[in-house]
Amino acid sequence: MMLPFLLALAQTTPVAPLPFLLALAQTTPVAPLPRATPLPPPTSEEGQVMAPVTAILKALETNNGGAVLAATRPEGVVAVALEAPDGRRGVRHLSWSDFASRLKPDGNRYEERLFDPAIEIDGDVAFVWARYTVMKNGAPEHCGYDLFDLVREGGAWKVLNVTWSQRTTGCQG
Repeated sequence: MMLPFLLALAQTTPVAPLPFLLALAQTTPVAPLPRATPLPPPTSEEGQVMAPVTAILKALETNNGGAVLAATRPEGVVAVALEAPDGRRGVRHLSWSDFASRLKPDGNRYEERLFDPAIEIDGDVAFVWARYTVMKNGAPEHCGYDLFDLVREGGAWKVLNVTWSQRTTGCQG
């Protein structure tokens, strides 16, 4: 709709229209919006896979061990590959019940943020792989990558295992 006006203006204006067109094209410099990575709709198969993952993340925020156990298979495990700032490394394993029993209020507010989750599904098996950052009272505490593996039984997805890397350097909110 604007093109016919600009063409007519270019034909009737004795001055070259380029400065006028450039003036129209200029914008106020602003920081770009962060890239949106919306989670899948809850009714999609991917959304159903994410439901127990999201429930676990919410349980971490609310120190709700019972909610963790409701979203997981009891025979599963939690594994953490730790990387200390001095370069030392180690792996820690916990049962889901041990993990859930450690969720106790400590006066801090925690939030785990997932970035660009990759969701793969094959029949009744799925995994979610995502970069994460744990925020403690609004500041990055540690980060790494999460790997949730899930199974579906009776139409319901449950997290069987979760493994994550954990470091305290290079974390972004």
